[in-house]
Amino acid sequence: MKKVRKRKMFIAIGVLLVLVGVLMIWLNISYSPVKKQFQNDIAALLAENQLSVNNEVFADNDFSHLPTAIQRYIENCGYIGTQKMSYLKMEYHNVDFSQGKDRPTLTIDYTQYNFINEPCRMALIDSSMFGIPFEGYDYYQNGTGGMKGVIAKAFTLFDQTGADMDKACLATFLAESLFAPTILLQDYITFEEISDFEVRATITYGGQTASGIFTFNEQYEMISFTTNDRAATGTDGSIEYIPWSALCSNYQLSENGIKYPTRFQAVWNYPDGDFVYFDGVISEVSYVYKQ
Repeated sequence: MKKVRKRKMFIAIGVLLVLVGVLMIWLNISYSPVKKQFQNDIAALLAENQLSVNNEVFADNDFSHLPTAIQRYIENCGYIGTQKMSYLKMEYHNVDFSQGKDRPTLTIDYTQYNFINEPCRMALIDSSMFGIPFEGYDYYQNGTGGMKGVIAKAFTLFDQTGADMDKACLATFLAESLFAPTILLQDYITFEEISDFEVRATITYGGQTASGIFTFNEQYEMISFTTNDRAATGTDGSIEYIPWSALCSNYQLSENGIKYPTRFQAVWNYPDGDFVYFDGVISEVSYVYKQ
């Protein structure tokens, strides 16, 4: 009997070691279902949007109907004379990203694509928690937005969708619209001048409307976007509407002659104080043009 028990124990240990080995291999290989889905979605969108791009360049009169602050932003950042883009790609590395108040801060890599013809935004979070891969996929396409988080490449921590998420994603797309000025010329977005340095923007798509205020400094660099239309969604599914701000700073001239902010922060403006949950340096900004 003792030999039988020993044999069973050795078999159990052997099976456990095999499972641990398989798990370690799974966690360390480059393949990831979330990343694969993101790559497939982006490839399809790139193919679709590249067909609709032309070889036009930005001219002063393209923006003459827009508020003066936006016209000066476009001119001072060097967009006039450059080719109109079909999409925007931005990359961040080693971003401080908090999952919420009193929750751990992760170091993440963040890659996003913003498409022009219709409001569409895809973003991938790549990180780890206690050495275990953590991936997030934020998406807005065809009027539907969502936020999904997966750990160990297989276990979904949260998968948030719904009307509040649709509106929040639309507001985020609006916040980043000045980084890809072709967006400013689309029918789904309108602007209203508030002051010499403030412009209210409104975007309508997919049955949803979101608006916010862009603020510029004296050099007509866009330094913030603030909205009340972006809900704070907890990983437990809770929804809370509070002011949200995107802050841009440290503008620098890039190799393509366009001036971009190099630091971007996303902030929840809680009544008891601001909470910066995304604090990153923009590593790369790129566009696609029709050849």
